[in-house]
Amino acid sequence: MRVGLFIPCYIDAFFPAVGIATLELLERLGVDVVYPLNQTCCGQLMANSGSQKDSAGAEALFVENFKDFDHIVTPSGSCAYHVREHLDAIPQSTQAQKVRSNTYELVEFLHDVLKVEAFPWAEFPHKVGLHNSCGTLRKLRTAKASEIDFVTPSRPDECCGFGGTFSIFEEPVSAKMGYDKVADHHAAGAEYIVSADMSCLMHQKGCAERVGLEIRFIHIAQILNGDRG
Repeated sequence: MRVGLFIPCYIDAFFPAVGIATLELLERLGVDVVYPLNQTCCGQLMANSGSQKDSAGAEALFVENFKDFDHIVTPSGSCAYHVREHLDAIPQSTQAQKVRSNTYELVEFLHDVLKVEAFPWAEFPHKVGLHNSCGTLRKLRTAKASEIDFVTPSRPDECCGFGGTFSIFEEPVSAKMGYDKVADHHAAGAEYIVSADMSCLMHQKGCAERVGLEIRFIHIAQILNGDRG
């Protein structure tokens, strides 16, 4: 199969190691991966701000970039969910529908499409708190793996408070939710918080640093690619 790799704008700008780990992992599994060089945002930012029509340009470019691939894979649950469920500011051509139906978050692609059963090169000897973002938990319905030593926070399904532009326009509420989230994981004994959404981890990392909690953050792609922390 031929896979188009979509790296969200915030990962490209702030967490390039996550993008590199995603590429290396897919290639390690024998996937023919192509990274379209003129890709930009998928349009989620505008849609989350209530400006769905303004995302039409980004959505049209997204379809143009990825229309010829068998699958589109991204290390972001929220971006995958946006493309699949909300990429509708543009006409729903056959190409647009194909792109929407063939876009996957990395972990679900590994599980549902490639059906990978083991990662023999991957070992992560740390206690891990799993953060399923709102989109991956409620919409993509991701499940936790059993190969990692997980600790369980008291409120595992509680939002971390990021929510894209919510963290900008409702900063005090967003920050308090983030403080509560990282404190909950820390109290459960987590050394790392791992997630399929780096945006949530970015928010939680800032919250943990602000309140002085010794906890680290890592994307699931880095663990599966062999990063030992």
